[in-house]
Amino acid sequence: MSNPFVRIVEPLDPKQPLKKFFNLSKLEDVRYARLPFSIRVLLEAAIRNCDEFLVKMGDVENILNWKEVQHKNVEVPFKPARVILQDFTGVPAVVDFAAMRDAVKKLGGDPEKINPICPADLVIDHSIQVDFNRRSDSLQKNQDLEFERNKERFEFLKWGSQAFKNMRIIPPGSGIIHQVNLEYLARVVMDQDGYYYPDSVVGTDSHTTMIDGLGVLGWGVGGIEAEAVMLGQPISMVLPEVVGCKLLGNPQPLVTSTDIVLTITKHLRQVGVVGKFVEFFGPGVAQLSIADRATIANMCPEYGATAAYFPVDDISIGYLIQTGRDKEKVMCTKRYLEAVGMLRDFKNSSQDPDFTQVFELDLHTVVPCCSGPKRPQDKVAVSDMKKDFEICLGAKQGFKGFQIAPDRHNSIVKFNFEGCDFELAHGSVVIAAITSCTNTSNPSVMLGAGLLAKKAVEAGLTVKPYIKTSLSPGSGVVTYYLRESGVMSYLSQLGFDVVGYGCMTCIGNSGPLPEPVVEAITQGDLVAVGVLSGNRNFEGRVHPYTRANYLASPPLVIAYAIAGTIRIDFEKEPLGINASGKKIFLKDIWPTRNEIQAVERQFVIPGMFKEVYQKIETVNKSWNALDAPSDKLYTWNPKSTYIKSPPFFDGLTLALQTPKTIEDAYVLLSFGDSVTTDHISPAGNIARNSPAARYLTSRGLTPREFNSYGSRRGNDAVMARGTFANIRLMNKFIDKQGPQTVHFPSGEILDVFDAAERYKQAGHPLIVLAGKEYGAGSSRDWAAKGPFLLGVKAVLAESYERIHRSNLVGMGVIPLQYLPGEDAGTLGLTGRERYTIIIPEKLKPQMKVQIKLDTGKIFNAVMRFDTDVELTYFHNGGILNYMIRKMAS
Repeated sequence: MSNPFVRIVEPLDPKQPLKKFFNLSKLEDVRYARLPFSIRVLLEAAIRNCDEFLVKMGDVENILNWKEVQHKNVEVPFKPARVILQDFTGVPAVVDFAAMRDAVKKLGGDPEKINPICPADLVIDHSIQVDFNRRSDSLQKNQDLEFERNKERFEFLKWGSQAFKNMRIIPPGSGIIHQVNLEYLARVVMDQDGYYYPDSVVGTDSHTTMIDGLGVLGWGVGGIEAEAVMLGQPISMVLPEVVGCKLLGNPQPLVTSTDIVLTITKHLRQVGVVGKFVEFFGPGVAQLSIADRATIANMCPEYGATAAYFPVDDISIGYLIQTGRDKEKVMCTKRYLEAVGMLRDFKNSSQDPDFTQVFELDLHTVVPCCSGPKRPQDKVAVSDMKKDFEICLGAKQGFKGFQIAPDRHNSIVKFNFEGCDFELAHGSVVIAAITSCTNTSNPSVMLGAGLLAKKAVEAGLTVKPYIKTSLSPGSGVVTYYLRESGVMSYLSQLGFDVVGYGCMTCIGNSGPLPEPVVEAITQGDLVAVGVLSGNRNFEGRVHPYTRANYLASPPLVIAYAIAGTIRIDFEKEPLGINASGKKIFLKDIWPTRNEIQAVERQFVIPGMFKEVYQKIETVNKSWNALDAPSDKLYTWNPKSTYIKSPPFFDGLTLALQTPKTIEDAYVLLSFGDSVTTDHISPAGNIARNSPAARYLTSRGLTPREFNSYGSRRGNDAVMARGTFANIRLMNKFIDKQGPQTVHFPSGEILDVFDAAERYKQAGHPLIVLAGKEYGAGSSRDWAAKGPFLLGVKAVLAESYERIHRSNLVGMGVIPLQYLPGEDAGTLGLTGRERYTIIIPEKLKPQMKVQIKLDTGKIFNAVMRFDTDVELTYFHNGGILNYMIRKMAS
């Protein structure tokens, strides 16, 4: 072929000539055969969308030349097939859309142009909390309370599903977004508008990458960027490097997929994969089920990559059939993937593509492990947990330290709970939660937990009644097979009743601890422990009173709940002693892999998935009964404390404003490394002494009615006050943890919001100083919107997590990065200086800008607008302003 860019279109089946596809395998270009499979998905999208959405033939050429240009910051557009949202990020997205319709109308445009173009699915999974547990009616009572608290939000979302086309709402009580995507929403291959093409997705949740385990290329983006994608704007991305992760060998019999992903997370953090794709290959992949792969892909944000891709193979095809997808469509999917060279055989090394670099892991070397006490990448072998925790107790305050005085390491506090006496100590487990789509999507670990619970009960073991135990599956299918296999009753006997279908403890919706437990922890200043099968354990995220939190597989969650402490060596110490005086060790009740697989083969069947998902959109009676307005423009209620028209578009005109130099800015906060989006914009409880609490109280609400920060993301007045409100915030200006800072003109120590308000009233711009990995964690857009509303004009950091940098760009906040080898320490910055950031008239991607201090010091930093499109957004004051002007004109 003389022209490799000719779009070769042919029917998949001669009997169905209208069902066509772009046959990339006939490009007859050796470059295609060497491309990583994840890059092939980008190439197909570029070819399919040529001459649309800003995609040009030069973009196709760049992708084909991936190996040569991957290090050169080459910008390519990408149009994903779908968008998914959860309600914590979905509500502010719909609020923005409603406000954008108002803004377009004011500018003389058609407000209904603000409407999703590509399919968007919003799953309500973030609102339910563990208010009730250890009782048979916990599920119903938690769901009732969820509707009582969130009725106004849910009515608003129902309005959105009616006012906007192409937006589907999956009601509360259905499951967790990523598990529902894996088991039901994902197509693997799209069949739309007469064409077959690879499924791809972006989502307003960082763990959207879970779908990569099924062979659907997907990753998390900020809510702001997702809104633009829904309106037809392509994602502007730098063509990524692709790290090949070669898996070899077979896992040991006692190892779970959780142990594998925690091991991978630690190693890939050390390799350094931020902003890169990771693609898995090698014969070891063939040993992993789709659920195992999805677990590994789910935690992609924890090791920092953009995507964690497992190409489609025969196991993927088998999973589609197992989960009740239409067999005829599945067979078309397989034939299409074979035709375009995208069906992978992991045992055939001749299919291995080129990678930027290769990292190898022998699965046989993986051992049972946990991660903690404060970060997902801090893996600890189970055999070392007791020793590691005791070292952390005395270590300096930090990611692996609590700085407890040596004479207090063995402190004990006695307390009474429900008429019985108990003791708490450092390391006592007070929360044990089987939660999160990371693990509840995997039948092997869930059935493993159920079988362990069965053996534990039969051996006479129990869980202390004050420990807050819970089970929150990611879909109704989980409950179905746990019940059918006969293990559900044993889980309930240990306190692990189903408390809801949602994210719950994993995102900090863990509900209150018993008051006697809180009093004991406070009295002894104890480092109490949460153990959860989730994907994040950042400080202050799981619960305010669990300073140490460990990620673990579901069976280990139960084991530590039975033990009641993290300070146990399972190999040498018994889990407990039964009524007969017999010591029961973990090895006595741990189920074998053969046991688990036999139960899984018998009880995890296609009929379950079909039965659960065929009624998913109609099964919730409370949702069906909601009454929502039908107007295309939303009627804002000024009395609402949940839904409020945001100020982002106030005064917006069609004319662009030239960006100006930031003069004499004060530093609002100065941070070290690994400041997460949980630190910047917490999702959990609203503290009673916080600015947000004072605002809600002034609106007539009681503390019981505060709900959570996450539930109030539709109200900017609450969210601005909740910015930097995490109780574990470590600001260098303050010698203790807490959401406060120094107001330098007065020298007063104030809540962060109050200080920012004073600066704003005096007309002073603000910046934030930070270390490495600024903005790690969840893809919450309020971590950028909040600082914007506080008056933060720029952030100066050593490095950024990908999604948060994109969110800052989307809000018009400048992400500045120190030059290599420089940081606040090497430059002698205290944060008490005033900063002038010179913004040149002509800007280009990743250019250096000059920063002048009032001390006379001058240095340079990189302005992290990485593409020309991002500079366009900046000139417009943010991506949403750009879209409004585009729609209005």
